[in-house]
Amino acid sequence: MPPKRTTVRDLRRQNRSTLLSMLFFEGPLSRHELGARTGLSAATVSNVTGELVEDGLVVEAGSVGSDGGRPRVLLRVNPGFGHVIGVDVGETGIKVELFDLGMTQVAAVEHAMSPADPGAVARLIAAGVAEVAAGVPVSSVLGVGVGVPGTVEQGASAIVHARTLGWDGVPLEEMVRAAGVFGVPLHVENGAKTQGQAEMWFGAGRGARHVVVALVGSGVGAAVVTEGSVYRGATSSAGEWGHTTIVYGGRACRCGSSGCLEAYVGADGILARYQEVGAAFGGGDEQSGVDALIRAAGSSEAAARVLEETAGYLGAGIANLVNLFNPERIVLGGWAGLALGERYFEEIVAATRVHSLRHPYEQTSIALGQLGPDAVAVGAATLPVAALLDRAADPRKPSSHADIA
Repeated sequence: MPPKRTTVRDLRRQNRSTLLSMLFFEGPLSRHELGARTGLSAATVSNVTGELVEDGLVVEAGSVGSDGGRPRVLLRVNPGFGHVIGVDVGETGIKVELFDLGMTQVAAVEHAMSPADPGAVARLIAAGVAEVAAGVPVSSVLGVGVGVPGTVEQGASAIVHARTLGWDGVPLEEMVRAAGVFGVPLHVENGAKTQGQAEMWFGAGRGARHVVVALVGSGVGAAVVTEGSVYRGATSSAGEWGHTTIVYGGRACRCGSSGCLEAYVGADGILARYQEVGAAFGGGDEQSGVDALIRAAGSSEAAARVLEETAGYLGAGIANLVNLFNPERIVLGGWAGLALGERYFEEIVAATRVHSLRHPYEQTSIALGQLGPDAVAVGAATLPVAALLDRAADPRKPSSHADIA
């Protein structure tokens, strides 16, 4: 196949995207700094930033001195240009958050529910979006991102396969549209991947190019990032780390298989193993149960043993990531991953070292996620932001500067 010819329009869009992305991630910056960091000529930087300012995407943000010359004007992405919404569909409820383009949270709501009924989930997403967007003009919402458990089949409309929820080919995007979210771009992605993008943009993965972001909560998954991009595989199912086998013929997993990592380090698996050693579990939700178990470890031999075993299983699972992907950094996140990491980080790292090949392990650092329980929702909100940065224009309508050669 002959190479695609690059047009003037392509080059203009690329330059806009390069400069807008640089300002989003590194700004505020002067035009001189933008030229030095991107390699674009001073004339190109001046022309393109002028267009971005005219379009309202970029605003001035003060000035700095310049070696005896005139002060240099600083530029930044305009946080008031619009808003984005991130939705975290978890296994016990959903969280919906509204952000400006500076990624400052403006509003948030949470609703507990069982995700077994995808129709109810779609309606709750639509209601949550309406709630958080109630205080801003409808025209300011640039897009909605949704992070979900399971595999997301991308196409004309996103379809979700989540066996642990009983979802098989659920047309979630169509259902959310029918429930009332229309007129704005809608992006649906696996929750581990949205968490991975959030940690890469704003958290513990920032500055690295080869990273695995591991999510441990009710479920277990991972986002594999190579050369700065999330690896999705042939059908977008890459990253189902929780359903790799850690014990042949081991514990039954919700996915229908046995011996899966999730059956040992996922919240349900941890609590079930605690009950199996004859210890009483006081009920309540999984998060409060895991927190109580960690608190009890100081006085309960059974709790301490289960959690020490969990740290070992988790370290062995992380070692598989080290050996398979040779990342420069592994980020452990998810509410259960953070809770375990805060108490058993050294034990997890020690188990990773024992089960890893020496050379790739020595090239890898392990860190806890920095974005806390909001990571999936923040990452979901980055999906419409990524579309904006790629196009360097409002994703809902054509831009005279970006799209007309």
